[in-house]
Amino acid sequence: MKTQRVCLISLGCPKNLVDAEVMLGHLPPDRFTITTDEHEADILIINTCAFINDAKEESVDTILEAARFKEEGRCSMLIVCGCLPQRYREELATELPEVDLFMGTGDAARIVELIDHWQGERCQHCSIGEPDSLYHHDTPRVQASPFYSAYIKIAEGCSNNCSYCIIPKLRGPLRSRPIDSIVTEVQRRVAGGVREVNLIAQDITAYGRDREDGATLEALLKELVKIEELRWLRLLYAYPDGISDELIELMASEKKICPYLDLPLQHVADEQLALMNRRIDRAGIDQLIRRLRGRIPNLTLRTSFIVGFPGETEEQFNELLQFVEEGHFDRVGVFCYSREEGTAAATLDNQISESVKKRRQDKLMKAQSRVSFRKHRQLLDTSLPVLVEGYSEETELLLQGRAISQAPDIDGLVYITDGQANVGDIVALRITDTTEYDLIGEIVDPADQA
Repeated sequence: MKTQRVCLISLGCPKNLVDAEVMLGHLPPDRFTITTDEHEADILIINTCAFINDAKEESVDTILEAARFKEEGRCSMLIVCGCLPQRYREELATELPEVDLFMGTGDAARIVELIDHWQGERCQHCSIGEPDSLYHHDTPRVQASPFYSAYIKIAEGCSNNCSYCIIPKLRGPLRSRPIDSIVTEVQRRVAGGVREVNLIAQDITAYGRDREDGATLEALLKELVKIEELRWLRLLYAYPDGISDELIELMASEKKICPYLDLPLQHVADEQLALMNRRIDRAGIDQLIRRLRGRIPNLTLRTSFIVGFPGETEEQFNELLQFVEEGHFDRVGVFCYSREEGTAAATLDNQISESVKKRRQDKLMKAQSRVSFRKHRQLLDTSLPVLVEGYSEETELLLQGRAISQAPDIDGLVYITDGQANVGDIVALRITDTTEYDLIGEIVDPADQA
């Protein structure tokens, strides 16, 4: 029997990518062949994001582009899954008749069943169940990231209820995996060649709060660092109010835990933090940064901010701007507030105009670019561990990679101007030049000496 060629396009965050990998893992190879070329696909799957307006627009544009392949007869089935149909199933079914099957955030494991049902009925079908899924170490999964790096989702959903965020409605409440399941998955990935493991969840510091077996992020890390061939263990999406002294000590003492922390603050003005329903204030933020910087001298800190949240005054924005200019963070992402129906913030008075949001976003990003450039210049003539990723997309004359201070997909790159290494090697690199976001350097120590 001829296999059907499946192409899956995953949008949004790494958590979405893991869902896509699980979905592909459930496709039996005797019936389906995975392709990365949408031009040759019989079945096109779009895994969508619906977190903010920009993400929703990107998702819809991608769906319409995929529909063109179907209209031209290149593919026979178009599937839309993930957060967008979980949130807008009725509207999408009406407005996108080109789509054959809609699936929610909890339906990845049912992909074959749903495809077979559609092919039997040949009519538009929606399967939007409760967002209650949670994968484990034996869940089939196809790794879409490079062989040397993997995302491991340690929990699903969120119970923080920030006033601007729709995620709890799309993903359900916090559901943490057992420690032994996570450890087993990481062991298998490392045995398969993975050098870097990136732990992800909506809030990794909330890990274990829903369990009654004593699971905590700190307990998990103590088990993961015992895996011999694991080189880098990176922590992403760690909410500031969940950073314990024990976690800081672990990061300071365990060489396998990257001195890197993604710490979403969203704002620093107390009034804004309270309206956002964040469980920390400006004094707590300042104290946390002092604790982190004081105990982990080489720590790279990343954060994200929201500008234009309802009621944000010029004074509050200027407080945030000054905070950024002081250079507390090495990396900063800035988002314009997106008014999402179904969230508490959507009902607040004093909504900010789009023009003011954009002006504030631009101003904040320009301030951070100056900070980033200054911090990068301080790295000149120092040596950093770098994970080699292959030849540069700009030119095959240069290798490129990521320093231990750069997370995949969201931070800059390192361009290697001298020395040879294999993809997946970790080398010591002397920094010879910098830009605001990228580093340039020469290999000074061979692979696995960094």
